[in-house]
Amino acid sequence: MPVSASTLISLLIPGGLVFLASAVLAQTGVITAWLPAAGDIYLYTVLVAGLLLGWRFNRSRLFFAVLVLAIAERSLFAFARGPMAVTAQGKLVIHAVTILLPLNLALLSLLKERGIATAHGLWRLCMILAQPLVVAAACHSQFYALIPVFDTAFFKLPLLRHIPGAPLSQAALAAAAVSLLLALAAFLARRGALESGFLWVMPAVLFALTARKSGYLCSYYLSTAGLVLVVSVIESSHFMAFRDELTGLPARRSLNEYLLQLGSRYVVAMVDIDHFKKFNDTYGHDVGDQVLRMVASRLAKVTGGGKAFRYGGEEFTVLFPGRTIEEAQPHLEQLRIDIESAGFTLRGSNRPPRKPARPGRSGSPRKKVSVTVSIGMAEPGDRQNDPYATIKSADKALYRAKKAGRNRLAA
Repeated sequence: MPVSASTLISLLIPGGLVFLASAVLAQTGVITAWLPAAGDIYLYTVLVAGLLLGWRFNRSRLFFAVLVLAIAERSLFAFARGPMAVTAQGKLVIHAVTILLPLNLALLSLLKERGIATAHGLWRLCMILAQPLVVAAACHSQFYALIPVFDTAFFKLPLLRHIPGAPLSQAALAAAAVSLLLALAAFLARRGALESGFLWVMPAVLFALTARKSGYLCSYYLSTAGLVLVVSVIESSHFMAFRDELTGLPARRSLNEYLLQLGSRYVVAMVDIDHFKKFNDTYGHDVGDQVLRMVASRLAKVTGGGKAFRYGGEEFTVLFPGRTIEEAQPHLEQLRIDIESAGFTLRGSNRPPRKPARPGRSGSPRKKVSVTVSIGMAEPGDRQNDPYATIKSADKALYRAKKAGRNRLAA
């Protein structure tokens, strides 16, 4: 199945850009001299930002992910370099981190937001904190019999000898591969900025684990992984503020910002779904939401350079920058016709919630209802170019279209 341009953009921005820029800085040696002096500042800045942002916006996945990254970083910094790296205790810690870190992050990418100071949040916190305690207990009890198991080469992979830095065990590589697939599945299922961030965290973690002997470079990549998640949550919050969740159209706040960019020549069209309240009362709010999404999908495809916004309720706004009413009217008329001709098919009462493997004919015929819209148009006056006054004029024109019988345009 071909991947759309919007999917590629959502995959790359913002997490991909942050990771790729950080990788370029590290691989070219730009930040090599800077790391010993400022590496810890980078780490703790990202940690504090992630924890505070996760707590303030109740983003438990961000909160717990940066906590997991911080625990892993401190563990590797203490045990994965110098003399400790060749001791049995160091080897056991390294194996535990390289296997558990990517798996923990992948599981967090799949989980739903359930809050931090909740039963679900406390349970997840306990599970995260229990892991280093178990590893510490294993080291204290000198339970080192697992080390040969982790070091076992299950397959002959000569290419692994050419990986720069300290090679990973096959168990760690398997955990990384599974984690990457899980993060990819989470992104394809939700297509959100945070899911994209978790996907880009995986190569950052892999770079960190292969560079674990260098200490500061390992911390740098783990800090970058946290930064990717922080930026992704900011992008996700921005998207929620400026994009209507139900219809996918830009929301009222986006409209207000777009109005400030308009010149002196433009057209404002206010679009309202006819008899929407009656439709909601008759068929229910779930069906009403489906109607809103259907109309929004047609509005998003308006021609003539128009840009659609969700204004509120069943009302939408379409802006035509650089156009006159005479130029915008044919495109709005075509939009009205497209919505009327599309209609809306009601779901049957016995329709299953999920699509069956072998769909058959329903026992009762499906009912198709007509959905129409009324449209009011306005352009700025000669004496005053106030976009909000133009919106009011378009709203008055919309009222005239409804009063004249609905399913029509008025200026």
